[in-house]
Amino acid sequence: MEIKRQIYLDKLISKKHNGLIKVITGLRRCGKSYLLFNILKEHLLSSGVDESHIIEMPFDSYENKQYRNPEILYPYLKSLIKDNGMYYILLDEVQMLDDFESVLNGLSRIKNVDLYVTGSNAKFLSKDIITEFRGRGDEVHMYPLSFSEFMSAFDGTKQDGWNEYTVYGGLPMILGFKTPDQKADFLKMLFDETYISDIVGRNKVRNKNELEEILDVLSSLIGSLTNPSKLSAVFQSVKKKTISPITIKKYIGYFSDSFLIDCAMRYDVKGKKYIDTPLKYYFTDMGLRNARLNFRQLEETHTMENVIFNELKIRGYNVDIGIVTSNEKNSQGVNVRKQLEIDFVCNKGSKRYYIQSAYAMPTEEKMKQEQRSLLLTDDYFKKVIIAKDSAGPWYNEKGILVMNIFDFLLNPNSLDY
Repeated sequence: MEIKRQIYLDKLISKKHNGLIKVITGLRRCGKSYLLFNILKEHLLSSGVDESHIIEMPFDSYENKQYRNPEILYPYLKSLIKDNGMYYILLDEVQMLDDFESVLNGLSRIKNVDLYVTGSNAKFLSKDIITEFRGRGDEVHMYPLSFSEFMSAFDGTKQDGWNEYTVYGGLPMILGFKTPDQKADFLKMLFDETYISDIVGRNKVRNKNELEEILDVLSSLIGSLTNPSKLSAVFQSVKKKTISPITIKKYIGYFSDSFLIDCAMRYDVKGKKYIDTPLKYYFTDMGLRNARLNFRQLEETHTMENVIFNELKIRGYNVDIGIVTSNEKNSQGVNVRKQLEIDFVCNKGSKRYYIQSAYAMPTEEKMKQEQRSLLLTDDYFKKVIIAKDSAGPWYNEKGILVMNIFDFLLNPNSLDY
């Protein structure tokens, strides 16, 4: 069964013929090539584009190795443009092309060319959209399958799908494996032979073991506040090893550039300012995170928080961790200031939502605990609690929208109930 990835196709359709280079970025094996050569191409053909006006070039194919040389590629592509009709040039894994910035800038200046490219590394693509394409780049960032996309191809109940998705993740290829062992072996192999190998080779990492140890620690800390200094202290106290905060920050940058991890900064809601450190780190795909830890530490509370974070990013929100302060009396009756956390502050345009992830709310006291920080924002933006076991969606007496995880994930407009 084909998964349409409609959200990304719609974004590409909206950008057609805008004169910019459409750059599809994302984690390796998240489906970028399929989006480009199957879904987008099928759309173009169904829209009446002649197949001779669609030019495809996967640079990671051995048979196209010669075309990684721009002196060979550029004249070859120009030779295929034979009339004044619009040509659609689809280039896959373009970071493998030497001097790709100059080539893409040159192609984008041809009036009857609409250019689409994919790449898997932020440092070599997203950053260069700004610095090298000189305003000619238009990025579409792609993620592994959302839960909704995953369920469109999964044969089973929502709960069964959740159990699979939170353990083995949303890389499209995972749906082709039948047994747990096959899925686990695939993810472990992919991590070692693709992601780690790519990071080590691309960044010329000398100490691979050290890099992997940092990755293991980050994998175990999803949803926890940390920073390079804290991680350095952990290694010193627990593993009796010295890894400087500067080195750790560099390694984290490599993981982020490869789209393996993402982060959320803390935001002081009332003070309207960011707090630089510490941050929370989340994995772009839970299956890869779990494979890194050999499928240990499958705590569903942290897993659920990570899945919600990824879903919000897929929907195009900027996502921060909210901080609010409260004046309270301690056991001695003395007023003290206490910081409370809102799991996610989500912004898109003029919209803002405050969201709490609550695995279970079996009692009224637990409900009060989860909504406490939300009620301290002193504004009128919508407040939402997403719980694994909740009925709903419904609004409680404080005006907070409460919904279960499936209501949230399976309806793209769920926050607007």
